[in-house]
Amino acid sequence: MNSFVSKIHSAHQECSDCPSPKVIQQFFEEVLGLLFPEYSVQKIKDESEVEQKLAASQFTLEVILQRNTQLHGQNGKELAAEFFNRLEKVYDWIHLDVDAMYSGDPAAKSRTEILRSYPGFYAIAAYRIAHELHMLGIKLIPRMITEIAHSRTGIDIHPGAKIGRYFCIDHGTGVVIGETTVIGEHVKIYQGVTLGALSVAKADADSKRHPTIEDDVVIYAGATILGGETVIGKGSTIGGNVWLTKSVVAGSKVYYQAQMYHADSEVTDVYVFKNDSHEAI
Repeated sequence: MNSFVSKIHSAHQECSDCPSPKVIQQFFEEVLGLLFPEYSVQKIKDESEVEQKLAASQFTLEVILQRNTQLHGQNGKELAAEFFNRLEKVYDWIHLDVDAMYSGDPAAKSRTEILRSYPGFYAIAAYRIAHELHMLGIKLIPRMITEIAHSRTGIDIHPGAKIGRYFCIDHGTGVVIGETTVIGEHVKIYQGVTLGALSVAKADADSKRHPTIEDDVVIYAGATILGGETVIGKGSTIGGNVWLTKSVVAGSKVYYQAQMYHADSEVTDVYVFKNDSHEAI
């Protein structure tokens, strides 16, 4: 028993002062509730209260950063101020994402429905907030924020990914977007999509390991797209359950075509590639 106590004691002594997930979750939910009244316990009545709450949230982040300089190596107060300077852009971009979800989902009856109930909204909002912290050179905290959304929605977006405006995730469960993924504007993806890496070797950690998705691409459920050199060209459609490790040109349509065959037959399932002229390629 004494050795077990010693092990626990050593673990506590060796642990850094990094904030607990509960502290980060509280900060994130405060910011989300401030930006979107749908996530707030009480509506804000006047502009002075908005200013007070912004200042309070900024101070919360400032304290977290000042207590954990090992996560950024900079001035915590200045970092917190810069993040809140960028928050208006984050707010505007999230609303563009909501527009994309509303226009892209026939089942959505209102923007309020998306804000209150869509896992895609929650996951993208968490990503947008976390990404700005990541871009400021803050370690770990952005990942903790996206993991809050991951645990709630089943959507795993690394804060290091670069995602353009008007991003739509429909349904969402099982979506994985890796650290070095680049996604353009007006991109829509469905549940079960993986934008991942071909190699998981630690030596490749600093290389571009995940694909690039250009503007106006739709990726249907269950598709897997892997590799840092893989580019999905503008305006392409990737069908459900497709597995891609090579680039496709702009305007491509790639889909999986199942074949019904007898056990003794040599007929196999096929993938179909088409271009803008609907010609097989």
